[in-house]
Amino acid sequence: MKAGAGLFSALALFLLIGAVATQRGRQPKKPKPSRRPPTTRRPPPITRRPSVPQPAIPAQPEPQEPTDFPPPILGPPSIYPDCPRECTCSPSYPNALNCENRNIRVIPVIPSRTYYLYLQNNYISEVTAEPFNNATEVRWINLANNRIHRIDKQVFEKIPALLYLYAQKNQLNEVPSGLPASLEQLRLGRNRISKIPAGAFNKLENLTLLDLYNNQLSDSDIGKNTFKDLKSLMQLNLARNTLKKMPAGVPSNLIQLFLDKNHIDDIPKDYFGGFTHLAFVRLNYNQLSDKGVPKAVFNVSTLLDLQLAHNQLASVPLFNGHLEHLHLNHNSIESINGTQLCPYSLHADLSDHSVVPRLRYLRLDGNHLSPPIPLDVIMCFRHLHSIVI
Repeated sequence: MKAGAGLFSALALFLLIGAVATQRGRQPKKPKPSRRPPTTRRPPPITRRPSVPQPAIPAQPEPQEPTDFPPPILGPPSIYPDCPRECTCSPSYPNALNCENRNIRVIPVIPSRTYYLYLQNNYISEVTAEPFNNATEVRWINLANNRIHRIDKQVFEKIPALLYLYAQKNQLNEVPSGLPASLEQLRLGRNRISKIPAGAFNKLENLTLLDLYNNQLSDSDIGKNTFKDLKSLMQLNLARNTLKKMPAGVPSNLIQLFLDKNHIDDIPKDYFGGFTHLAFVRLNYNQLSDKGVPKAVFNVSTLLDLQLAHNQLASVPLFNGHLEHLHLNHNSIESINGTQLCPYSLHADLSDHSVVPRLRYLRLDGNHLSPPIPLDVIMCFRHLHSIVI
C-alpha cells in the first residue's frame, strides 16, 4: 500500500511541474498599435536636381533638289493600257494626255494617240527626245511653270507637226533650236533668255504669235535678220526686256507690237512706215520724250490702239484719224491743243463721216493738266466717249 501511494504522489508532482512550465512558456500577446488618423498636411515637395542644359542641336540644312520635291501623284488605273500612271486619260478626250500638277520630274512615255499634251505646273528640268519616240501626232504641248533649262533639238524631230508650244515660266537661257516649220504659236515668256541662236526662226513661216515677254534680251541679241522669215507673224511681244532701241527687222504684216517696260528712248522717223496691218502698239513704261519721238511717227492709218503711258512726253504726238484708243497717262504733258491735234480742219465739211476722227477713248491722267477739256478737242473728236484727265 505504501508503494502505491508513493507512485501516485510522484505522478501528481510530475503533472504539477508540467503545468507550471506550460504557463511560463505562454507569453501574453501585445496589443496591436492603433492606426493613426490620416493627416491633412501635404507631403513636402520632392526637390529635383536642376537639369543640366543640353547643347542645342544645330538645324539641319534644307534638303537639296531633287529630294525636296513632293512625291509624284499617281492616278488610278486607266482604261487605256498605254496611259502613264502619272497622268490621266479621259475617255471623253481620248487624244489628250493630262499630266499637269502631278509633281513630275521626268516626262513619261507619250502614247502614240496623243494630240494634246499637258505637262504644266510640274518639276521637269529638261525635255529629251525619248518620251516622244511614238508621239508623232502631238500638236499641242503645254510645258509652262516647270524648271526646264534645256529642250533637246531632237524633240522636234519626233513631233514634226507641232502647232503650239507653250514653255513660259521656266529657266531657258536661249530660244530652243530645231523648231518645226509647222509651228504657229511659240510662248517663251518669263524665262531667262538672253540669246536667240542664228537661224532659230528660219523655218517658221507659219508662226503667227511669238511671245518673248519678261526675258533678258538686249539690242545686241536682236539683229536685222532675226525675224525676217516670220512672214505670217501677227503678234510680237518683247515687253519686259532690256531693249534701248526699237527692234529691227520686224515683219511688215505684224498687227500687234508690245514693247512695254524696256528702256527705249528713241523711235526712228520712218520706223512704222513699212507696216501694212499694224493696229496695236504698246510702249508703256519706257523713257520716251519729245526729243525721241518724231512729230508724225505715229501717223499710221492702220493704227487703232496706241499706248504711251508712263513715259516723259511733254506734248501729245500727232496721230491718224483712224486711231480709237490713246493712252498718254503719267507723262509730263502740261497742255493739250485740239486745233493742233485734229487730223482735219475744224472748218471742214463734216457731212462726210469718213473724215471724222474715230478717237473714242483718251487717257491723260497723271499729267500736269487740269479740267475742263478744251472746247476744240471736243469739237474735233466727235466720237470721243470717254476722256480721263
